Amino acid sequence: MNKLRYILIIIAVAIVSASPLMAQRKRASPHETISAVIDGNKVTIVYGRPYSKDPRSGEIRKIWGTLVPYGKVWRTGADEATLLTTEQAIVLGETTIPAGTYSLFTFPVENGPSKLIVNKKTGQWGIPYNEKNESTNELARVDLKKDTLGKTVDQFTMAIEQKPSGGGVLKLMWENTQFSVPFTVKK
Repeated sequence: MNKLRYILIIIAVAIVSASPLMAQRKRASPHETISAVIDGNKVTIVYGRPYSKDPRSGEIRKIWGTLVPYGKVWRTGADEATLLTTEQAIVLGETTIPAGTYSLFTFPVENGPSKLIVNKKTGQWGIPYNEKNESTNELARVDLKKDTLGKTVDQFTMAIEQKPSGGGVLKLMWENTQFSVPFTVKK
């Protein structure tokens, strides 16, 4: 009887120990954490950085409109959802984002303003994004300015930059396109 109990305990410990490993998903891209202090407020982004080059074939992929389809929510990077943390409230575009951590998604469109989606739920894998179910977790959809870059960006890159006049700019760059949105620290 004691031997059976011992075996059951070992099996239970093995199952509990393996559960976190089974729950993790394999990352396909390198990840980066960027931070900047803008007007006394620390803003941090953690995101996956996929390459334009297909990891299987080595061929360069068309990003906007193909790998990242227009008219569908994109995870804004690779693997788990991108995280934005702000220590103080910020005004992103025209929307106040309270201090805290949020997931970022992007809704790119070919013509017209693309959107940055600020979602209150964290710990999500990047896709699929069920807009019907996630609408209750969305804090905001903010217009992004779209610009053509003079030089191709091979690896998805995000930046947080100080504006000389105050506030900052959040930038998303990949292929030949940059999306950006200004923000200020709420006083």
